[in-house]
Amino acid sequence: MTTSTADGGFGQRLRDLRAAAGLSQERLAHAAGVSVRALSDLERGRTLGPQYKTVKALAHALGLDPGESRVLEEAAALGRPHSAPVPGPVPAGVLDLPRDARDFTARGPVLTALIALADDADPAHPAVAVVTGTPGLGKTAFAVHAAHHLAPRFTDGQLYLDLRAKDPEPVRPQDALARLLTALGIRERALPQALEDRAALFRTLAGTRRLLLVLDNAADEPRLRPLLPTSGTCLTIVTSRNSLAGLEGVHRIDLPLLRREEAVELLTRIVGSERVAREAQAARDLADRCGHLPLALRIVGQRLAARPQETLTKLASLLGQEERRLDLLQAGDLKVRAAFTLSYRQLDTTSRQLLRRSALAAGPDVSPETAALLTGIPLRDTGLRLEELCDRGLLQADPVVERYRFHDLLRLFAAEQVAAEDDEAARGAALDRTARWMLARATAAALHFDAERHDSPAGDPDPATAPSGRERARAWLEAERHQWLAALHHARTTGLDRQVLDTAEAMHWFSDLTEHWREWVDVFRHAADAARALNSPRDEATHLNYLAWAHNRCTHQPQAGLEAADAALAVARACDNRLQTGWALGYGAGALRRLGRTDEAITRLRTAVACLRDSPTTQGALAHLAMLNGLGEMLRRHGHAGEALQHHLNSLEICRQGLPGLSLPVLSIYQGMALWYLGSAYAALGRCHEAEAPLRQALTTFEPTDARNGPVRLELGRVLRCLDRPAEARTVLTAALTTLTAHHHPLQSEAAAELNTLNGTRPAPTHG
Repeated sequence: MTTSTADGGFGQRLRDLRAAAGLSQERLAHAAGVSVRALSDLERGRTLGPQYKTVKALAHALGLDPGESRVLEEAAALGRPHSAPVPGPVPAGVLDLPRDARDFTARGPVLTALIALADDADPAHPAVAVVTGTPGLGKTAFAVHAAHHLAPRFTDGQLYLDLRAKDPEPVRPQDALARLLTALGIRERALPQALEDRAALFRTLAGTRRLLLVLDNAADEPRLRPLLPTSGTCLTIVTSRNSLAGLEGVHRIDLPLLRREEAVELLTRIVGSERVAREAQAARDLADRCGHLPLALRIVGQRLAARPQETLTKLASLLGQEERRLDLLQAGDLKVRAAFTLSYRQLDTTSRQLLRRSALAAGPDVSPETAALLTGIPLRDTGLRLEELCDRGLLQADPVVERYRFHDLLRLFAAEQVAAEDDEAARGAALDRTARWMLARATAAALHFDAERHDSPAGDPDPATAPSGRERARAWLEAERHQWLAALHHARTTGLDRQVLDTAEAMHWFSDLTEHWREWVDVFRHAADAARALNSPRDEATHLNYLAWAHNRCTHQPQAGLEAADAALAVARACDNRLQTGWALGYGAGALRRLGRTDEAITRLRTAVACLRDSPTTQGALAHLAMLNGLGEMLRRHGHAGEALQHHLNSLEICRQGLPGLSLPVLSIYQGMALWYLGSAYAALGRCHEAEAPLRQALTTFEPTDARNGPVRLELGRVLRCLDRPAEARTVLTAALTTLTAHHHPLQSEAAAELNTLNGTRPAPTHG
């Protein structure tokens, strides 16, 4: 059989290209490395469909560009014996799409983006969408659902191929190409042997068709690249547990977790609307305990569907037990633990250890420093491996700072692996190492706020990376709050009492700036217990007083505050410590006032003032100032503003005279307190014109982040309203409400009421 020169076949194309290049058959044959007779047979159509290597050699000898080479190869492919693909759409039954889930839920925005990608096809740059995310996010389900939705747009067919990245040996690219080429009509015995030849033939055929290609479970970039079309109007959807960050020019879809309402909707579609409506709260609880992960939600839904008599409340209660949660999240061959195990086993030994040990970190996320301490590997290597775990969908990177977070269920899985693979000694050593380092850094960082220090704090375990200055020290203490608090607890339970006490004492001044932290109760309770274990009554009384402060100011539990203050008073009197006796009386008075026992509170404060008057130490003089301010404030609240005013004027005068050996920052805090209470006393006496100035001076003393800032602004707002300056009052009261709310301060309701009164509206309910 021959092909005429008029039919546009391979022979005619080759002859026309040779003539255009001005080459004789002899010169072209020599340049391409073929015989003159073979070339003559090709041009006359006596040899149909030369192999890819021959076509490539001829194209090179003719100096063809990639587009011309592709056209020539296409003509050759169509003429190869037994290899001509069937014209038109892909035959049914060959790499068909899997069944779409009828109850598929959500993913609207990413599906819309994929539709736009398909509609904006550029033949020079075939679209590739890479779908990634945590194991169990439903990447395959989304890709299949999207493919069914997009199918009408791809008239030449849809192909699905599982590349089996989760297997020990993923599909080789040459094997994947063989299946794709067979689906496109190339017979098996006509397939090129070399990977490069198969890839070129696939690109040629795909470039002439409008195909939708789903490549599921791709392992990595080298295995995937040969399967991607380079021209034409194909759309390729790739799913992978890895980010495949090396792929260039692709559209990336990082599937998020379902929102709570979407998670409940998925359960509803599986279980039925009536059943969910009967137990709406239980459905929401189930969604939360599944971490809004589609795989977990589907397992729960299908378990309930298979057990129509089982209540959602029962299953939600069972899943509330963290130690059983992964055991319960399985239905038939669907298992959350199995999905995680596949990814975990593909890690090397060190990365597996890093992932599971990171679950020992306290709080919602982990820093590279903490992960390195828990694992015992260098910090630089830790950082690189954490990023790799993010690329594999096993951790989530914070978008702003270098911190990493588990999905809730993955954290449970990682904790299981710690229990299974690390013995008690290894876990203990990791926690000890981390606790010692964390407490050493926390102590050094907190000492930046010690107003009585005049030098830079020492003792950081890694001075090269230590936070310098108050701003960075505060940022570190806040970011690692959960971790150093956990370290403090670990140190206390393992007998590191001296380190517990040192850290808590260093936190004293810093705690004043962050009194909205409820954790200070734990810090100072641990410290008091450590002091008792060390047989140090002075330290025990000191930290029992700090504990009373924390109950009064941080958790707003005055009864607990009174009990701590009474315990401090007993210890202080037993060891004849005048300073801590005075403080215990003062903290006890504060608790009594909050309990409504104002007369008792005033009596204690008068006793405290008398105890501390003429104290020979600077610390005693400071405590005396605090008691004067406290007594005046208590008297003002109890209707004795005139006497209160005298106490505050006395306190302010002492501050202005100064105290030998006391740093200005410390003195300014006490002076700010005196000004605050002085302004409040003037306001209580109706002398609002005299109240404004001291209140504004007090505001300049306290930092915007200081918890005292809000109450001062509240008082100033009231004064401005009294002075009939509503616009200024509104601005100040709005700022007061913002600060008080941020610090969970009980005065936030009063600030909201003042604003409502100023605006002429009914008081709105507040939530503290």
